[in-house]
Amino acid sequence: MATTSTSTGDINKTKSVEVKKKLNVLIVDDDTVTRKLHEGIIKSFGGISQTAKNGEEAVNIHRNGASFDLILMDKEMPQRDDGVLATKKLREMKVTSMIVGVTSLADNEEERKAFMEAGLNHCLAKPLNKAKIEPIINNLRDA
Repeated sequence: MATTSTSTGDINKTKSVEVKKKLNVLIVDDDTVTRKLHEGIIKSFGGISQTAKNGEEAVNIHRNGASFDLILMDKEMPQRDDGVLATKKLREMKVTSMIVGVTSLADNEEERKAFMEAGLNHCLAKPLNKAKIEPIINNLRDA
């Protein structure tokens, strides 16, 4: 919480202004429509995003020095690295960003477990919406 003071004559007024952290998010998904949807959700929370079409691209973005508060990682990507392999590689590279898996297979316990064991912090079912991601966004902002 930041405070600002203004002076009008002899009266000093102090008001509290809540400063919310602007989140930097990497969206990793092979589907263009899904990437756009996720970008819109992040923007609606005041965040900024970058996209990657597959896991290999996400890993390379980090190798080039980028860092993010949050990574939204699709599990099923047929080209290059899928979400499980990309998540493992990012964790091996000591990437500490919160990684949230986004998958249509979230109801399949075996698939979900394998994705979580790769190094996810959370796993959410597609389709992603504001209500599903809001608690995670709020947690990151408060950190």
